Amino acid sequence: MSLPSLLSQAAAQAAAGQQYPSGCLYVVATPIGNMADLSLRAVHVLGLVDAVGCEDTRVTAGLLTRLGLHKELLAVHEHNEARAAEQVVARLQAGQRIAYVSDAGTPAVSDPGARLVAAVQAAGLRVMPLPGASAVAAALSAAGDVHGSGYRFAGFAPPKPKAREAWLQAELARGETTVLFEAPHRIEALLQALAAAAPQRRLTVCRELTKQFEQVVTLEGAAAPAWLASDAQHLKGEFVLVLHAAPPADVPADAVSERDAQVLRRLLEHLPVKAAVALAAELGSAPRNALYALALSWREDAED
Repeated sequence: MSLPSLLSQAAAQAAAGQQYPSGCLYVVATPIGNMADLSLRAVHVLGLVDAVGCEDTRVTAGLLTRLGLHKELLAVHEHNEARAAEQVVARLQAGQRIAYVSDAGTPAVSDPGARLVAAVQAAGLRVMPLPGASAVAAALSAAGDVHGSGYRFAGFAPPKPKAREAWLQAELARGETTVLFEAPHRIEALLQALAAAAPQRRLTVCRELTKQFEQVVTLEGAAAPAWLASDAQHLKGEFVLVLHAAPPADVPADAVSERDAQVLRRLLEHLPVKAAVALAAELGSAPRNALYALALSWREDAED
């Protein structure tokens, strides 16, 4: 029996415990670099569906070929997503199963897919997510951000210098863990801007995650440009950056208003610290790490 056949058999056995209804859009996470990160459930669904919507048909055709699968491919990308969504909805209404994948990782996370999902939901049809590889989660797990109490995903920084500087200042002012993506031709400018704006802030730079030449390095912002320039290879590949949360000592004393503090105190009566901080940040205007530092100070006072 061939390897694709064995893989399909294993996938069917692993995924057999769940129903896969017709008229459903399956949002499938694909590997961000390492083919072995594709889940058995994803393999099963890709073999089950009637067609696969994809960001780039050439990329997805290569993925399916390696799995021994041959499916009709539907181009659904940033330039045609609204129009293509209408076609997908029509096919779902006819009872087909359709999968949607981006070129790498989880669709609709700095990739197309959100408009398609919204259109399917608006039509009263089901959307089933198949989780898997995520550059955001992978970077966070390797960052060692000890002051973080959650994170903000910021996508790509603006490419123009003035807009990028203003954007960075706004992100830094939040004080919370921030994850962002950057392309190789813009990484040098971004790291220089970060070094100037936050020289002492901890930063984890992830390059080529899950691939053969993967690198993960954590350093202060001021050291990032020198690290990048130390080896020509450092400029190659896709980047994920984790801007670590500011230490509590770096948070201004007046960062949390009296009203936000009252909301946090009430939430702490019913929720764990991280959950209370996350909800208080959503309800108010205080930075998440400032709320977290305040909650920890209250807990230390109570223990004393």
